[in-house]
Amino acid sequence: MATSIPLSQTILVAFLIVTSCIWVFPQVAVATSKHTGVTRHYKFNIRLKNVTRLCHTKSMVTVNGKFPGPRVVAREGDRIIVKVVNHAPNNISIHWHGIRQLQSGWADGPAYITQCPIQTGQSYVYNFTVVGQRGTLLWHAHFQWLRATVYGPLIILPRHNASYPFAKPYKEVTIMLGEWFNADPEAIINQSLQTGNGPNVSEAYTFNGLPGPTYNCSAKDTYKLKVKPGKAYMLRLINTALNDELFFSIANHTLTVVEADATYVKPFETNILVIAPGQTTNVLLKTNPNPPNASFFMLARPYFTGMGTFDNSTVAAILEYETPSQDNSFRNRTLFKPSLPAINDTNFVANFSSKFRSLANAQFPANVPQTVDKRFFFTVSLGANPCPKNQTCQGPNGTKFAAAVNNVSFALPSTALLQSYFFAKSKGVYTADFPQFPLHPFNYTGTPPNNTFVSNGTKALVIPFNTSVELVLQDTSILGAESHPLHLHGYNVYVVGQGFGNFDPKNDPAKFNLIDPVERNTVGVPSGGWVAIRFLADNPGVWFMHCHFDVHLSWGLRMAWIVLDGELPNQKLPPPPSDLPKC
Repeated sequence: MATSIPLSQTILVAFLIVTSCIWVFPQVAVATSKHTGVTRHYKFNIRLKNVTRLCHTKSMVTVNGKFPGPRVVAREGDRIIVKVVNHAPNNISIHWHGIRQLQSGWADGPAYITQCPIQTGQSYVYNFTVVGQRGTLLWHAHFQWLRATVYGPLIILPRHNASYPFAKPYKEVTIMLGEWFNADPEAIINQSLQTGNGPNVSEAYTFNGLPGPTYNCSAKDTYKLKVKPGKAYMLRLINTALNDELFFSIANHTLTVVEADATYVKPFETNILVIAPGQTTNVLLKTNPNPPNASFFMLARPYFTGMGTFDNSTVAAILEYETPSQDNSFRNRTLFKPSLPAINDTNFVANFSSKFRSLANAQFPANVPQTVDKRFFFTVSLGANPCPKNQTCQGPNGTKFAAAVNNVSFALPSTALLQSYFFAKSKGVYTADFPQFPLHPFNYTGTPPNNTFVSNGTKALVIPFNTSVELVLQDTSILGAESHPLHLHGYNVYVVGQGFGNFDPKNDPAKFNLIDPVERNTVGVPSGGWVAIRFLADNPGVWFMHCHFDVHLSWGLRMAWIVLDGELPNQKLPPPPSDLPKC
């Protein structure tokens, strides 16, 4: 016979269950509507923590004392609320890399662009909804070089009862590729900006924060992925490195690429991937049906085309098959090692990039603009600033290294652009005259001009709501041709074309792919070449676009788009939240 429970006891039991969940789990999901998803709450405590790698212990900025930081997990349609409390001596802000931030530009995060940084002892609540996105993204600090230690995965699962456009994997694994600096990254970039020279490079690359056995005093800090035979695993690969694109491969295993930057792609197989900082790639790994008496290195090392110094090392992790513990035949396993392309193999990178295509089907259409309202042409390049009087500089020919878009090196303002724009107080903060084309055209990939100096300013480019945009990003040979991963906040863009040499406005557009171009939030500008993108400016606000090499970002390779409000209420940026940090 069933026993009934009094209503008061039922309420008490429910209360205890909910509160115990809040205590046990770092985030709490609260149901709002079966159509709009749930609200997921997280709390980020920014704290200094002693962390040891390579037998070197240092105090560094972390989230909740973790390196890498905690996972943020949601489903498409969910609302995410993250309270960030700054207990560290550093100012900080957090960027939710790849989130569209539709009508929530105040939560985007880049310091002095959409918000002032969160100062010591202060807090800020990031509040945004995941609209029309699913897949792998990342979150990271967006203040100076704190991204070196403050980062983590942002996983967006499909809606309930929605499936992947491929067979569901047996297990999903997140792998973050990063960098480790023995010194304080903030001190490294500050010294570089003072002397004008390139910054010191990292001591190691990392798999999920671990340098692994290829570095001295690091064998115990090795990431191991244990797999079962005959299973399909989805690896969520994220490049969180500060300044390096990375090749990645697993010995004796083929990978199937199924997603890039949280958008599904037509699957293709490869043994080697290249991932730029800020980019994500989901791959399917099918394990061997019979457990081999071997282990397999997972390796990553940089793709580099520049003229300066870089961390020319290789990081290793280990893929290992699970076997019965009593099976002694697997004790002395062979360890296989994959081969990776040459450090500067630009042709491999170009061929790999060209394989990405959108699904472009009824469920996941490629909504690439077929007509264009505005065309823009931006050069992205290094350059120089003159050395101040009474100072010795260590950059090219006694100058200071700089970087620029259309020869404008962007200077961060002392207050946030979005606030200045929203309250119509732009005077003295920024000007709305960013050049739509280079002011002084030249042979961009030929012999560089003698004058490598850049102009400096805080300039934005203003476009009306719902403008369809075509933008060509052109690398230059100034101080050496170099690839540049460009990230546009608040948008995904369609990569409709790319090539080497100078963009030809007469002949190259005829080759554009307007059927199934890949959709990304971080786009590689080829070394010595160009890339063309299209997007619809349907998200009002102020949106940062910058190189995701933090050294280039620090040198000024950045600019801002201002997308005006539309006429309808849902086409306007709402007022800022009351706790928006003040400068």
